[in-house]
Amino acid sequence: MTAVTKTKTPPKKNAPNGSYDAHDIETLEGLEAVRKRPGMYIGGTGSAGLMHLVWELIDNSVDEAAAGEANRVYVTFHRDGSVEVADNGRGIPIGKHPKRGVSALEVVLTELHAGGKFGGGAYASSGGLHGVGASVVNALSRKLTAEVDREGSTWALDFNERVAGHYSGSKFTKSHELKKLGRTKKTGTRVRFWPDTDIFDPDAAIHWDEVERRVKLACFLVPGLKITVEDKRTGSKKAPVEFLSRGGLKDLVNDLTGESDTVTEVITLSGIDHFEEKVPVNGKMTLVDRECTVDIAMRWVAGYDSQVISFVNTIPTGQGGTHIAGFDKSLTRAVNDVLLKDMRKLAKLAKANKHRAGKDDVQEGLVAVVKVTFPEPQFRGQTKQELGTPGVEKIVYDVVKQGMADWFNGIGSKKTHVNGVRDKIANAILNRVSTKQALDNKRKLGSLGSTGMPGKLADCRSHGPESELLIVEGDSAAGPAKQGRNAEYMAVLPLRGKVVNAGKATLKQVLDNTEAQALFTAIGGGTGAEFDVEATRYGRIIILCDADVDGSHIRCLVLTLLYKYMRPLIEAGRVFAAQPPLFSTKVGGETYRAFTEEHRDEITAELTKGNRKAENINWQRFKGLGEMNVNELEHAALNPDTRILRRLTIDDAEAERKRAEKMFDVLMGSDVAVRRDYIVKNSELFDADALDI
Repeated sequence: MTAVTKTKTPPKKNAPNGSYDAHDIETLEGLEAVRKRPGMYIGGTGSAGLMHLVWELIDNSVDEAAAGEANRVYVTFHRDGSVEVADNGRGIPIGKHPKRGVSALEVVLTELHAGGKFGGGAYASSGGLHGVGASVVNALSRKLTAEVDREGSTWALDFNERVAGHYSGSKFTKSHELKKLGRTKKTGTRVRFWPDTDIFDPDAAIHWDEVERRVKLACFLVPGLKITVEDKRTGSKKAPVEFLSRGGLKDLVNDLTGESDTVTEVITLSGIDHFEEKVPVNGKMTLVDRECTVDIAMRWVAGYDSQVISFVNTIPTGQGGTHIAGFDKSLTRAVNDVLLKDMRKLAKLAKANKHRAGKDDVQEGLVAVVKVTFPEPQFRGQTKQELGTPGVEKIVYDVVKQGMADWFNGIGSKKTHVNGVRDKIANAILNRVSTKQALDNKRKLGSLGSTGMPGKLADCRSHGPESELLIVEGDSAAGPAKQGRNAEYMAVLPLRGKVVNAGKATLKQVLDNTEAQALFTAIGGGTGAEFDVEATRYGRIIILCDADVDGSHIRCLVLTLLYKYMRPLIEAGRVFAAQPPLFSTKVGGETYRAFTEEHRDEITAELTKGNRKAENINWQRFKGLGEMNVNELEHAALNPDTRILRRLTIDDAEAERKRAEKMFDVLMGSDVAVRRDYIVKNSELFDADALDI
């Protein structure tokens, strides 16, 4: 028996050119349909399609584990380009198929829609019920070998170009009979395949990182399952890795959370309910009852990004589906009806009916895993990226609605965690409304000049990578800065008063601050998550403040604002602090500048090595940039050949990013107690006599 059959009605003699009749209709049977249109079955012929073959075999083994019949899976990438997946499950049946007259193993590997996942006998639930998994792998392979440990023996069947038989060295003999390799007490299945390179793109490859991620997820989904992945391919330096989880979805949420600061503990929800659907039974559409189990683990973290991943049985559904639709709707409903009900913080918005949370507000900082388990799931598309079974949506909705209502009301939860989520979502609503009202409209207020820029901005003529925006402290410094600059590429923006502390202010408070508005508008790249560093009007941002404590404070406030709302500027190394001198003196027709008292004393000592007396050196202490004349300011901060600029950067390493972010929160945030404790703890690092207080 062969699984590849191609039939075509014999051509009609003397058929005219361009004719189209019954003789032109071609049918594809067996695995030929897969080879003719592989995209219909695996999504394409690139790397994603090639890896889909691996997923099909891994999913079959994981289904065995999910059914309680296996606890070990091995995935091996061999040197010759083949891939092998093995498990210690029950083993694919080896007996004669009652209708096909060949072994069930051959049927599974050669016929579409054949397997043990139909009818609910062998599997209560499985990864999917298209029934094309193993056979599609065979269809798109030039060679495939299968070994089954079952009934006390090891049985083997090979395929060459989808034809069943056996290899003896390089020689292949056609046969439908299984070869008995020996006795064994084990059970399990091993399938190894060599992809057909004529089918797949030349650059199609199996990526280790993706396989590692997929099997790691599988272990979280089936607690107690251990999966080993080994890469024996030429040039690979990967050591074999093993994955095992005992805590299931809770462990997965902890893994996804990583080192993020958490707002809540891991919340677990579960429930079982039934739905009905019509399916064909013996050729007739019949209403059947389905049992669906819902398992959810979730938590909120301090960040803003959302991670909601979903599974149907053991299959990741990257495009969601009906189970995620039920989760999204129910969680949003529970938050609005229970958590935020009559919240005073949102009272003003309630008057304008803008107080209700949307999906994005609720899921800001949410890490969640949603899994549903039930027989015969219906997917939209063979690649199983989206669940289409309608009855699942209401079951998930009810489980989440009741479970989260209980949690919000203090059943099984800590009050501090509930309050933390409430404040986080309320702030998300306030920020969203403020952004919509303020960010779009307030830039157009009277503070903007006729050009759309702040009226106090002395802009440059040319913008781009070589242009600069000088942020100066007050109008007194702006005067000489405007006179001493090169107006071709230098713009000057004076700050009147201190910028809002973005470390502890709300988004609304930041947008209400005139100085912050002017800075956002002048730079022109937007703010927050929408900030586009490529859209900015200037190549460099230079903070030019007085060389005293007040100047340092203003510089820190500006830097905090940039860090919180225009961080890519700092990451790109485009923010600088000018270093104006604190002291200046003129000796022998030459000007000397000192940036600290120690620096001044060093220069004085150098100048008095001869007969000159220290008391004859008249040092001028600048109280501010406004005291400098145009030439002094031009030399100290404007002339690229003489000025000193310090680039303000964040290390690219993630650990350095987190440390920098933590220090901003400690020193500029709203928690006074944390800041006080830090200062007290580190006070020994400072010389009290050196403090300018």
